[in-house]
Amino acid sequence: MNNISSLAYVHPEAKLGDNVIVEPFAYVDRNTEIGDGTRVMTQSTVLSGAHIGNNCTIFPHATVGGIPQDLKFRGEDTQAIIGDNTVIRECATVNRGTASKGFTKIGSNCLIMAYCHIAHDCVLNDHVILSNSTQLAGEVEIDDYAIISGGALVHQFTKIGAHVMIQGGAKIGKDIPPFVMVGREPITFVGLNIVGLRRRGFTSERINSIQEIYRYLYQSGFNFTQARERIEKELPETEDRNYILEFVRTSSRGIVRGNMEG
Repeated sequence: MNNISSLAYVHPEAKLGDNVIVEPFAYVDRNTEIGDGTRVMTQSTVLSGAHIGNNCTIFPHATVGGIPQDLKFRGEDTQAIIGDNTVIRECATVNRGTASKGFTKIGSNCLIMAYCHIAHDCVLNDHVILSNSTQLAGEVEIDDYAIISGGALVHQFTKIGAHVMIQGGAKIGKDIPPFVMVGREPITFVGLNIVGLRRRGFTSERINSIQEIYRYLYQSGFNFTQARERIEKELPETEDRNYILEFVRTSSRGIVRGNMEG
C-alpha cells in the first residue's frame, strides 16, 4: 500500500509501484514512474520523464528530470533514469537527456550527495559515488564503483573508468582510466586505487598485474600509443588488460597525464 501525503501533488498519470512514500509538499509530475519501496521526501521534485527504480530515496529539494540546460534542447521527449537502491541527497539535480542520447542514466546502488549536478545525457553505471557539490557537465560517462570526491568539476564528454578515486576539488578535463587515483592541480595520475581494489576483493596478484600495465603507460618513457603497443605484445592478455587498453584506445579527450612520464 502506498503512503501519499494529502499535501503532496502526484499527477493522476504518474505510475507508482507498491509501498511508495510521497511526503508533504513533494511534487510528482505526469509521465513519471516510481518503483516499489521508493521514498520521495518533502519538497523534492520528480518531473516529466523521470523513471525511478525500486527502493530509492529522493531527499528534500532534490530534482529529478529537470529540463536540460542545453541550448540545443528543443523540448523532445527524453528521460532521466534512476536504478534501484540509489540515493539522491538534498538539493541534487538530475537533468533528463536530449536528442543526443535520449536519456540521462544513473545506475543501481549509487549515492549522489548533496548539491551535486548531473547534466543531460550523462551515464553513471552501478555503485558510483558523487560526493557533495560535484558537478558533471553534459554527456559524462562514469563506470562502476568510481568515487568522485567533493567539489569536483567534470568537463563535458569526459569518461571515467571503473574503480577510480578522484581527489576533491579536482578539475577533470581528461579521461580517467580504470583502477587509478588522480589528484593535484592540474589533475595528474598518482597511482592505483589499491585500497578501493582490495575492499572490492581484488587479489594481490590481480592488483600487481594492473600495476604493471600502468608502469608501461606512465613510467616507461614511451608515449601512450607506444606503451599500448608494448603492453599488447609483452603482457599477458587478461580482462583487466583488455579493458584498460580499450579505454585508452577509444579515449576521445585523451587520458590524464602522469607526473613520471618521459
